[in-house]
Amino acid sequence: MNKFIGVLLILVLAASCKKEMEPIVKITTEYGDIKIRLYDKTPKHRDNFLKLVDEKFYDGLLFHRVINHFMIQGGDPTSKNAGPDVMLGEGDVDYRIDAEFVPEYFHKKGVLAAAREGDDTNPERKSSGAQFYIVQGNVYSPEQLEATVKSINERRKMALYGRLKNQYKDEFARLQEANDSEALNELSEKLTRVCDSLFVNEEFVLTEAQKQAYTTVGGTPHLDGQYTVYGEVIEGLDVLDKIAAVKTNSFDRPVKDVVIEKIRR
Repeated sequence: MNKFIGVLLILVLAASCKKEMEPIVKITTEYGDIKIRLYDKTPKHRDNFLKLVDEKFYDGLLFHRVINHFMIQGGDPTSKNAGPDVMLGEGDVDYRIDAEFVPEYFHKKGVLAAAREGDDTNPERKSSGAQFYIVQGNVYSPEQLEATVKSINERRKMALYGRLKNQYKDEFARLQEANDSEALNELSEKLTRVCDSLFVNEEFVLTEAQKQAYTTVGGTPHLDGQYTVYGEVIEGLDVLDKIAAVKTNSFDRPVKDVVIEKIRR
């Protein structure tokens, strides 16, 4: 028994040391500093972010998209010295990063995640090479969280059915032109059955860790599994809240620029 406890302690200490060895970066703003630990289990995103940090790529860029109780987003290279009326968010580097979805990393408050283009043009959900966001989100009651999960699954199921229906668009068009309502109903029922069987693998189900986080520190559960999470704030959640609360215009850009003065290891 003593040997077992000794081995267990060694494993716990090793895991703790590994976590402490993960790289840390500091974002400096006029609102204060935000320290972020980058996950080793998302090495492509970790290494890319560190590369850009070392190149001082982010120095002088803006948090160009800020939505209170949701997130703050930065990393658009065109935001540096951008005029006050310029709509930002389209700028990027000339590459994308393969998605790195790790089940234990989800959108609780304070996580760092990669922005990306939508599924219609980016079905593999590859990440932007430069743009990132830090989650603020909301704290949910158990009932609110349950309703949110139900809503997420309804939207996902509708999206899945839409993709399936698009595969049969020519057949639907032919039957509609022939005014064959019986065949149309049969095809619709067939797609519904296929959708139900496939959705088992896409259904959004929360782990106990997610439930605990979303009902205590908060977050944005509807983004889970959609965007790569690759780090988390270890100091400066109050700074996140200050930035998230700034006044913004109609396209979510802060009225007074929120500048990323620098990011350093």
